[in-house]
Amino acid sequence: MKLRSKNFRAPAGKAVILKDWPTCVPPFYKSTKDYKALLETHVARLQSLQKLLYASNRYALLLIFQAMDAAGKDGAIMHVMSGVNPQGCQVFSFKHPSAAELEHDFLWRTTRALPERGKIGIFNRSYYEEVLIVRVHPEVLEAENLPPAPGPSRAIWQRRYRAIADLERHLHDSGTRVVKFYLHLSKEEQRKRFLERINVRDKNWMFTLSDFQERRFWKQYMTAYEECLSATSTAENPWYVVPADDKQNARLIVSQIVLETMQAMDMAYPTPDARQLRDMRKIRKELAS
Repeated sequence: MKLRSKNFRAPAGKAVILKDWPTCVPPFYKSTKDYKALLETHVARLQSLQKLLYASNRYALLLIFQAMDAAGKDGAIMHVMSGVNPQGCQVFSFKHPSAAELEHDFLWRTTRALPERGKIGIFNRSYYEEVLIVRVHPEVLEAENLPPAPGPSRAIWQRRYRAIADLERHLHDSGTRVVKFYLHLSKEEQRKRFLERINVRDKNWMFTLSDFQERRFWKQYMTAYEECLSATSTAENPWYVVPADDKQNARLIVSQIVLETMQAMDMAYPTPDARQLRDMRKIRKELAS
């Protein structure tokens, strides 16, 4: 089966109904050995493109990962970005906002962590938490101590979608390519992964009571994700709905999409001017002698 990234791209301006998107698709690898070989090829190409990204210093890349607990965000980031130079890549995880962060607008804490030109930034959860967990748990919104807003209370989410879309449009115009991954996990697969974390001693540390408690809000989260993806997937800054029940398949899909995004950038190594060429010839002659 050929991996076509467009099959996982949420169309711009159309409603996303998650039950219509698969959480599992036929594997793009023939065996575990084949999966490892394919991923190694992707990683090697990413490593080469990262060098070009840094040298050209024209673009930045922001990868956003959102998902329900146990969907494999950490694993996807670790495996897909395993060959990337740590000096050119930063990973940030945004969870419950601190007291200081609550004193600012909802985009403040993530805006400070945006990647500079030539770098790759990864958000393991992001400003999208402000239209996901905050929507499911209104008490978090109350803690933000916002002034009274005009119109119905539901309108706050539309205003936040608009603010996010405006930010991402600005980033795109400024050279930052934003690629957003929703790892689409089934509730049954999450149940299995939770049980594995409980039953396997070396994985106990991965399980928390809060993860299980959030599972009770599954339906509310699906509604929040559907509206979020529908409102914020654009031609320039798309969402990809990645089937996540098969971790290896998900990693291949993510790595392929990252590769295609970087390959589409107009990047080239800087060309030395005439003076630099003369200087290099002079230095080469001196070094050679």
